[in-house]
Amino acid sequence: MAEKKKHFRNVLVMRLSVLGNVAMTIPVLYPLCKANPDTRFIMLTKKWPASMFHDRPANLKVVDFDVNENHSGLFGLLKLSKQLHKLYDIDAVADLHNVSGTWIIDGYMRMKGAPVARLDREKPKRRALVRHQTTEPVTPIHERYRNVFRKLGFDAPDNFKRLYEGRDWPESPIVPEKKPGQRWIAISPFSSHRQKAYPLDLMEQVIAELSKRDNYFIFLLGGGKAEKIALRSIARKYKNVVSMAEIKHSFIDEYALLGKCELILTMESANMHLASLVDTQAMTIWGPTSPACGYLGYNQVVEDDIQLDMECRPCSITGDKPCKYGDFPCLKNIKPEYIAQHVIEAVEHNVEHHTKATKSAIAEKEQKTQDDNK
Repeated sequence: MAEKKKHFRNVLVMRLSVLGNVAMTIPVLYPLCKANPDTRFIMLTKKWPASMFHDRPANLKVVDFDVNENHSGLFGLLKLSKQLHKLYDIDAVADLHNVSGTWIIDGYMRMKGAPVARLDREKPKRRALVRHQTTEPVTPIHERYRNVFRKLGFDAPDNFKRLYEGRDWPESPIVPEKKPGQRWIAISPFSSHRQKAYPLDLMEQVIAELSKRDNYFIFLLGGGKAEKIALRSIARKYKNVVSMAEIKHSFIDEYALLGKCELILTMESANMHLASLVDTQAMTIWGPTSPACGYLGYNQVVEDDIQLDMECRPCSITGDKPCKYGDFPCLKNIKPEYIAQHVIEAVEHNVEHHTKATKSAIAEKEQKTQDDNK
């Protein structure tokens, strides 16, 4: 007789950082919650990433914490573990991070009888890839997330479309109305590791080329004081270019903006993953890292991306290593004119495809109306 699958009532899910990695849990968690409505999933993460979980299923609870306040070190994390178990009666753990901080929580929950499944970090594969001992890619992070839940016996469907699927985006007071004929492009020129960022002087040349088109509107994304100053200078030079770094905004504002864009030009950064959450094409510029490292945005297509074929790539998984040549030719040797043309071709293709799809939907609706009236 087949063993009966254990039903878990309250599953603790953990991915504490970084922003992009937390964003990548959403295309996995939302379908999982919908496929398992009798289980409550408690997502534990830090305060800022926690605010990106909009339009979440009813059985997904997001819990934020500040590791620097009450939960630092061994005793702080044990205190947090005790609180979580008391509040939510945790009976299983899906550790999507698998680092020393989550091990402490894992250990406490195991002591209380809860089984724990952890993310496979695939370190041997990662080492072999960056040492160029193999070209075999690391398993995509979304699939490794799903495998954690499968270890606990859950169905983990791969069918995420976008946030607010089938509905209009919530209103945002800072996102203007998009007029017919306008092409909106978001550009995110920074990354958490500066080594992954395309040189800003070259990116400015891309922006200058795109801004020559009267119907192109460009929204620059960034955060932090230095980024704000840099983007302010660029936005003032070119028409129809706005720095969103100047405007205080939340994730819902960014979702509303990206949802109206034909495309975002980005580094390998959190914005690549936010674009996936609103089903907007992310054209990613890859330098020291590579899609083979496993962090391509959900439902993004690597053929849309920009990267140079170099024997030294990838040189690291996360882009935090120094360049053996000193100046990252994998990025600086990409011509701004090539990027601009690549963006224009993709934008025009997206507009044409959307127009055809809209006309087809209208024609289908009109035909149905005629058939109903017969």
